Amino acid sequence: MILHVRGLEFRYPSHFVFQDIDFSVDQGDCLAVLGTNGVGKSTLLKCLNRVLKPRGGAVCIHQDEISHLSRVELAKRVGYVAQKQEGTRCTVFDTVLMGRKPYIKWDVSPGDLEITRRVLNTLELGDYALRYLDELSGGEVQKVWIARALAQEPDLLMLDEPTSNLDLKNQLEVINIIKTVVKKQQIAAIVTMHDLNLALRFANKFLLLKEGKIFAIGGLEVMTPENIENVYSVPVVIRKYQDRPVVVPL
Repeated sequence: MILHVRGLEFRYPSHFVFQDIDFSVDQGDCLAVLGTNGVGKSTLLKCLNRVLKPRGGAVCIHQDEISHLSRVELAKRVGYVAQKQEGTRCTVFDTVLMGRKPYIKWDVSPGDLEITRRVLNTLELGDYALRYLDELSGGEVQKVWIARALAQEPDLLMLDEPTSNLDLKNQLEVINIIKTVVKKQQIAAIVTMHDLNLALRFANKFLLLKEGKIFAIGGLEVMTPENIENVYSVPVVIRKYQDRPVVVPL
């Protein structure tokens, strides 16, 4: 088991966000976190990565509570891609190389450079290495941030709406890259998403949030019309197309 979450609770001074969050992910898992706007999906990821401090509960990676890990050790285990990234006048290569920061002591090693090159090639960004981020398309920039997270060689990859603002081609490319890396490297991924059909293409596990609690969690068996209507307040049917489930709003 890579990640185990138990009794997680978070609230801002002005309002409660969620409580009693319990789930786990194993090697090879792609977990889609689903729910309406404002339900706490992004906040949940930030609590799992210690960007925010939970009010209660525990988050364990390989049985070690993240509250007991140093920032450097946590960065070696978790690669996090936020929903919004600050733009910098930096090349693609240097941006991805920053993912090696938790491992760099005095200077960049040949191993750090090799890992950076390998990750760039994995995401087909090798030809962009010396280009600046502000010269790239939205889809290309998103792949760069994912590459930087992968350069950390994490056990767990967490991405907050990685396909938002991307066209259909880039959406499919990004989720397929994540799925391939998770399977090949036997890590795990947790991804917040809005598009249910994209989630069905990507994930093998689904966590549905509603009113600050887990409404349902599991495999395809929890992605029922009844559960989706309860969470999103929209009646739907689920049809099969080429053996793939498709959510159709009524």
